[in-house]
Amino acid sequence: MSSDPAADLVIDVAGITKRFGDKTVVNAIDLQVRRGEIYGFLGPNGSGKTTFIRMLCGLLTPDAGSGTCIGCDVRTQQAEIKRNVGYMTQRFSYYEDLTIRENLDFICRIYDVPDRAAAVRRSLERLGLEKRSHQLAGQLSGGWKQRLALAACLIHSPRLLLLDEPTAGVDPKARRDFWDEIHGLAADGLTVLITTHYMDEAERCDRLAYIAYGNLLARGTLDEVIARAGLSTWTVAGPDLRGLAAALRGRPGVEQVVAFGNTLHVSGRDAANLRAAIDAVRDPRHEWAQAEPGLEDVFISMMDEAKDNFR
Repeated sequence: MSSDPAADLVIDVAGITKRFGDKTVVNAIDLQVRRGEIYGFLGPNGSGKTTFIRMLCGLLTPDAGSGTCIGCDVRTQQAEIKRNVGYMTQRFSYYEDLTIRENLDFICRIYDVPDRAAAVRRSLERLGLEKRSHQLAGQLSGGWKQRLALAACLIHSPRLLLLDEPTAGVDPKARRDFWDEIHGLAADGLTVLITTHYMDEAERCDRLAYIAYGNLLARGTLDEVIARAGLSTWTVAGPDLRGLAAALRGRPGVEQVVAFGNTLHVSGRDAANLRAAIDAVRDPRHEWAQAEPGLEDVFISMMDEAKDNFR
């Protein structure tokens, strides 16, 4: 690593804003991501995550704000950014009537990759696609389509990987294999910014940012994000949890009541009022215990408080 912290920033932007008509979809976001870091970018659907990523990779121009991506100005050097970033969209990008090998060769032509045959061969080997290289992309399962999309993003040796919900719709094993590959890439020095709705995936990131309706609400390590939320959380088990949940909702101090398997998580930021609300409905049939809030508790709380900019 460089002795200069700024030299290690692959993404360094401030005040990035995008409007469509009278709606501000991304509102003055600041973000810094270091080389070799896996940075989780989280938020509900419609929160502005994809729009922000498209500004980072040179597909959209910010209406306000400034900064750099891989050392290039996000407003004036978009062509250079596109050549050196791998962007995996929510819908995997490939031609269904071409084979895996043909798809990768086509991407090599787009990026003018030298020695295409060798580059394709290395990509097939790295992602375990050799035995399927002559299979049509349209015949692949979700997990293999995901591998092909990742191979296509990596074949031109990008300095930054932008992944927009890459594991949506794939099975748990494919998700695990994918994350093992991402951690291997980061260990080799590749920087990754990834959006996801899965809390277990978010917990595998080095740092996190949470965006809701265009506004950046939290950022930091997992422990920092949870601690700064200031939530107090209780769990409760026992009979008729549905009735108990109805009795709790709306009481002072109770911000959320969420089912987790055979228990409820009851959370709020005012610990004293939350405790009073719980005491008011206590029943010997129920077993209560104070617990550490989880990432999902925190993000549900943030989402409940965020103002919907499209209302």
